[in-house]
Amino acid sequence: MFTGIIEALGTVRKVEQEGENYHFTIQSSISHELKIDQSVAHNGVCLTVVAQEADTHVVTAILETMQRTNLGKLTQGNTLNLERAMLANARLDGHIVQGHVDITAQCISVKEADGSWYYSFKYTPTEEHLLVDKGSICINGVSLTVVAPKDDIFSVAIIPFTYEHTTFHTLQPNDTVNLEFDILGKYIAKYAKMYLK
Repeated sequence: MFTGIIEALGTVRKVEQEGENYHFTIQSSISHELKIDQSVAHNGVCLTVVAQEADTHVVTAILETMQRTNLGKLTQGNTLNLERAMLANARLDGHIVQGHVDITAQCISVKEADGSWYYSFKYTPTEEHLLVDKGSICINGVSLTVVAPKDDIFSVAIIPFTYEHTTFHTLQPNDTVNLEFDILGKYIAKYAKMYLK
């Protein structure tokens, strides 16, 4: 389980395909602390560390993960958000994040607002993927608050600290992002579908 509070940025150093699997070699400031079999969220995708050496680590993504997330668009030199699994005795500063991406969305606009930024995204809504104003959403692994959701579009506000310490400073219109919807909302939607017909 994760919180959506990014620990570090990682840089893709190598992408290798083996059958339907893809191996990513990532360089980061936390790579030297990682252990094999440890779970780490990469742009919000929970992946297992399969190798570690010096300041790099390697994770493997299966074909379904590549197709369901934006990992398939990563190339050498790209950056991504990293978060290790939360400690049981730590504060839950963001919200409950599983590292299981639901769908991807497209960034449709970036607007500066006197020191902060508003990013808008377009996605394909379903009954299971609920968004409410001031609710939680995880974008590329970052826990954020939903602003003005309407139909298939919503926005988030990014403060300078988040802008500088995550990949939001590289995000441009037309870029694809990973979305994980609030797990509580998903359970409520499932319950409503099953019992409130």
